[in-house]
Amino acid sequence: MSDNATPAVSWKVVEDGIMLVTLKHTPANALGLPIIDGLSAALDAADAVGNIKVAVVESSIPGVFAAGADIKHMSSIDAESFTAYGDGLRTVLDRLASPDRITIAAVDGLALGGGLELAMACTLRVAGGKAKFGLPEVKLGLIPGAGGTQRLPRLVGRGRALDIMLTARQVPADEAHAIGLIDRLVDAGDAPSAALTIANELCTTSLPAQRAVIRTVDATFDTPIDEGFRYEVAQEQQLFEDGEAKEGLNAFLEKRAPKFA
Repeated sequence: MSDNATPAVSWKVVEDGIMLVTLKHTPANALGLPIIDGLSAALDAADAVGNIKVAVVESSIPGVFAAGADIKHMSSIDAESFTAYGDGLRTVLDRLASPDRITIAAVDGLALGGGLELAMACTLRVAGGKAKFGLPEVKLGLIPGAGGTQRLPRLVGRGRALDIMLTARQVPADEAHAIGLIDRLVDAGDAPSAALTIANELCTTSLPAQRAVIRTVDATFDTPIDEGFRYEVAQEQQLFEDGEAKEGLNAFLEKRAPKFA
């Protein structure tokens, strides 16, 4: 067994071929630079081990998987830094989404904003019964900018995705399972152990064949996902530069209602 960590993320090889990655950035695993750097380090470690077939991503914070992007950081930076921050987050999520290995999000608690985008980047999602999911970016004058507008419709369909994103509501675990946002629903508190059980099952089959399955399934969608991501980035950047994102971010930090036009 091997153990390593950054201040925000720890990881360990728990079985041959399986790595457990734990988010531990209090208070809510905001997806700022510490989480981005920690996830990158964990994936680098998995690559260095060389035989990691499955990585399970969990949280050590009770009631929270990851509750969004780092709003305090976003509100204090200029447009160029905002672009760099978004690029860094998208890069690490794209690594999670790669068919080079299977990744499983074990969600026992809130997965909101960037936290849900992280979970959706994983190959599979397992959730406990008290988990909740949402993309509340419109409340900040933004859109889900780390893959959310592209991955959510592919999982639940256009109408359901629009309902979730436009209303910014939180989706309970049973509904998330019914609409296909999560793949396995288990008892509250059991998501990490259930994800590790699935990981063990996945290690009994051919990784090249699994990669081929993922590539072939992804090819069924009409719009190349990279094209969708580029459009999403452009839209998010415009909202940050010329839209109402600054007002939304500042209102959140000031605990007041935003003054949108």
